[in-house]
Order: sequence, then C-alpha cells, then structure tokens
Amino acid sequence: MKINFISFAIGLSAGIFGGLVGLGGGLIMIPLIVGVLKLTQLKAHGTSLVALVFTGISGAITYALNGAIDITAAVLLALTAIFTAPLGARYANVLAEWKLKKAFGAFLIFCSVLLFLKPYLVNFIGPLPDFTKIIIFLITGAFTGFLSGMMGVGGGTIMVPVMVILAGFTQHIAQGTSLLVMVPAGGIGALTHWKLGNVEAGILYGLIPGILLGTYLGGNLANVIPDNTLRLIFAVIIISLGFRYFKTSSPE
Repeated sequence: MKINFISFAIGLSAGIFGGLVGLGGGLIMIPLIVGVLKLTQLKAHGTSLVALVFTGISGAITYALNGAIDITAAVLLALTAIFTAPLGARYANVLAEWKLKKAFGAFLIFCSVLLFLKPYLVNFIGPLPDFTKIIIFLITGAFTGFLSGMMGVGGGTIMVPVMVILAGFTQHIAQGTSLLVMVPAGGIGALTHWKLGNVEAGILYGLIPGILLGTYLGGNLANVIPDNTLRLIFAVIIISLGFRYFKTSSPE
C-alpha cells in the first residue's frame, strides 16, 4: 500500500510537470524513482517509459480538445521514431551512464539557448519550404525515438524546440504534438525495455494513475498561460536539468 502511495505521488509530480511544459515527465520521474524507490538507473528508464505512454495519451487528448495538435507533424515525427526507439532501448544496456548523462545535459542546455533566441532566430531563418519541414521532422523523429528508448524520456526536449524554431509552431501546438508522438514511439521503446527485463511492473499501479491525473491538470494549466511565459518556463527548467546532467562525472 505504501509503495503505491509513493509511486502515485511520483507519477502525479511528473505528470503535472510534463503536461505543463510538453514533456513526458521522465526527467522528473526517473530521478525520483532512483532516489526514493531505490531502483537501478536502467530499471528507472524502462519503467518511466512505460508510464510515459499514458502521459502521452492523457496529455495529447487534453491538448487536442484545445486545438493544440498538428497531426501531420506528429505522423512524420512518429514515422521514424518507432524504428529508432527500440535501438535506443538496447543501446542503454551497453553505454556507460555517466557519459550518456553528460552528453544529454549539454544537449538540453543547447536547446534552452535556442528557445531563448527563438524570436530572433525565427526572423533570421524565415519560413521554411514544406519539403524542408518534412525532412526536418523525419530526422528529428529518428533522433527523438533513439533518445526516448535510451533515456526513458518522452523526447519533448528535442521535438518542441525543433517545431517552435524551425517549423514556426506556437509553444502550445509544439507541446501537444510532442505528447502525441510519445504514444507510438514510447510504446515501442517501452515494449523493448519490458522484454529486456528493465521494467518494475509493481510500481506502475501507482505511477500510471498519478501521471494521468497530473498530466490532465498540467495540460489544462498550460492552456491558460501566455505563450512566451510558457516558453520561458520550459527553457528555465531544461537549462537547470541540463546542468545537473552535465555535471555527472566518471565513477572512477
């Protein structure tokens, strides 16, 4: 009973965060699962990804009801992500975790800087042709799927900046679309982790209800916050997380 209550609280916290800023919540959920429930890093990644499938479902429905999803972009992103997600899940079994966290932290910081510069970059880059956007979405989906499977996250940290800066989406539409992509991409990665034995099924009974409720609350809250404010919140959060990952050092 106690473990269900704790896992529910973890899921609720991650869901509110994920629904608010268009992430699956894995970046919050994984440290909590490791720190509070004492699971290994790899099992935290696999278990997180299973729960994030439900985050994507709940969050995507909430954003869709507010008209904040681009179906075409979601299909293109998912088209390549479903093939690379299982590769990322398998790669997580062989890569040194500290190296992975360091590289991921650097990437988060890079994405945050791009978001801060978004108004200037949009004017500088200008509107891109539709065929260029298609290629960008396919490449982004491939990279996102691999990262999602490897790190146990939804991939919003990659998809949202790409859609906002290069495709000209509003923050709300980018976040809603990224949550929808999490469903097929995260589902394939989660299934691979399950087969590899990287999922702690017992804590899902609390995690999933918590994350469903949290994502619903966070998603509705996001739609009453101005676009620029939401983008700033997103950038500040992933910058702080980026530095936390980047400071990871070798266990030796």
